[in-house]
Amino acid sequence: MTNDQVTEILNRPLSQEMLARDLCRLAYVAKDGTPRNIPIAFAWNGKEVVMCTSKNAPKLASLRHNPAVAITIDTEVHPPKILLVRGTVELDDVDGIPEEYLEMNGSYKMTAEQRVEWEAEVRSLYDGMVRIVMTPTWAKLIDFETTLPSAVEELIQQRAERQQQSGNSARSEG
Repeated sequence: MTNDQVTEILNRPLSQEMLARDLCRLAYVAKDGTPRNIPIAFAWNGKEVVMCTSKNAPKLASLRHNPAVAITIDTEVHPPKILLVRGTVELDDVDGIPEEYLEMNGSYKMTAEQRVEWEAEVRSLYDGMVRIVMTPTWAKLIDFETTLPSAVEELIQQRAERQQQSGNSARSEG
């Protein structure tokens, strides 16, 4: 997939709506070679997905070893809306709390007082964090109205071919 194709998909209104959500699921390969899939807060800066974690998070060794990742952002309604993105990550050690971390946790329902308490707790806990910066290399938006999973698209095509063949044989017999 070209960068222009990825950009076109990520710039669609529904993709932008999905990229404004709070959580994604980050998939990566752990040090033992088995897959991991974790929920993690994220922020979209217009060209990269930024996630933040503690400096001692076990996933960091895995990401250093194999920076290939995938994320899923989806809805909980029917029909589901799903944004799938693959890419590679770079790890950026940061002193203090990255601004993205404070922003990506901004839409949780907190009172102003709860927000102040939460931010104070975060600042007292972390002396620094690691920014996990994902550059998208592939993307697919599935809305089950205009776009479908490729396997479902294939089944629809096969059904249409079967129907066309049965229609042709009915006409040739008649």
